[in-house]
This record gives sequence, structure tokens and C-alpha cells, in this order.
Amino acid sequence: MVQLRGWPSFPEELPGFTPEGAPPDPQALFLEWLTEAGEHVLAPHAVTLSTVDADGAPDARVVILKDVGPAGWAVATSSESPKGLQLQKDPRAALTFFWPGRGRQVRLRGPVSPAAPGVSAADFLARPPASRVEAFIGNQSQVLADPAELDAAAAAAERWVAENPGVAPETWTRYLVDPDVVEFWQASHDRRHVRLRYRKSGGGWVRERLWP
Repeated sequence: MVQLRGWPSFPEELPGFTPEGAPPDPQALFLEWLTEAGEHVLAPHAVTLSTVDADGAPDARVVILKDVGPAGWAVATSSESPKGLQLQKDPRAALTFFWPGRGRQVRLRGPVSPAAPGVSAADFLARPPASRVEAFIGNQSQVLADPAELDAAAAAAERWVAENPGVAPETWTRYLVDPDVVEFWQASHDRRHVRLRYRKSGGGWVRERLWP
């Protein structure tokens, strides 16, 4: 595995980042970085969602960021999925964005709450048809003994979606992460990486420069 040290991590040219000029609200800086990343990398809205299972062990998977607004950072899934069940038991989560093509990472964590049912339904109905079919198949992460069972379930779900185009599953939920900590990380080839942490305090945010 010596080869692991030989692979390049970041491109030769990296964007700059001056924490002193960062906006007072982390959402503003995040949207700036997200927009910039979208001009250079694939799936800039892909994010690692980390939760805690029933035994207190961490669990993580990559999902898609749905929105960012006053209520927080939004992701969506079925409340009956493993991540949905974990959030029901322990409504806290961490989100990690990593854009190696820009040498940038954003981490945040905080409490999670479900959006209003109407918001969750609208989220589901905005999904592409294939994605809606996938959600109606169900049984996420359960053992699949025979691939033919998946084909049959997919066919049934496809018929249901076609016959009920305006119906969303009651279990489909948009989850809102309201972070109390947001950290921005900018890589530097001299290893003096720039880290800026926003920490919620009272009704605002405290900005803190961190050691690499």
C-alpha cells in the first residue's frame, strides 16, 4: 500500500481563503463555496451524513443536500430507512462536504428536526420519476436474498407511481440540520491549511481561526 502516499490530493492551483473577510453568517460563506465548487467539480451537493445507531456507534453515508435556508441544511430520506430510524432515536447529525478539486471541506453538526409534512411531500414529488420509484420500493438496507424480488418490487412501485403521480409516501421526510458549529477548511500545499470555525453563541455566531 505504499502507493497510497503517491497519489495526488489536490490540484496544483488552489483557491485562496482569507478568514478575516468571511461573512458573519456561515450560510453565506457556505453558499459562496458551494457555488464556486459547482463550477469545478461533479456533485458539489453530495454530502456525508453521519448519525448514531442504537448502540451508539457512528454511521455514515453520502446523500444529496436539498436546500439551505433559515431552518438549516436539508436532506431527505424515508423515516423507515436506517438513517431515518437513527435520527428518530437520536436527533443529532453531522454533515461533511469535501471538494478535493478545490481543496475544500465544510463540516457542521447540530440537532435535527423533521420539516412540515407538506414540505416533505413537495420534496418527494420534485424527485425524478426513477427516484420516486426507488423510494416506494422500500426495504432499504435489508438483506436481498433473490435479485428477482427487487425486480418485482420495482415493477410494482413503478406501476404505483404511474397511477398516483401526485402522492408521496407518508414516511418520506425532509430533515433539517440546524448546526451549532460550522467549520470551513481550505487546503494549502505548504500544509498550513486555513481553518475557520463558526460557533453559535446567543443569537449570533462567533468566528474562530483554528490551527491546522
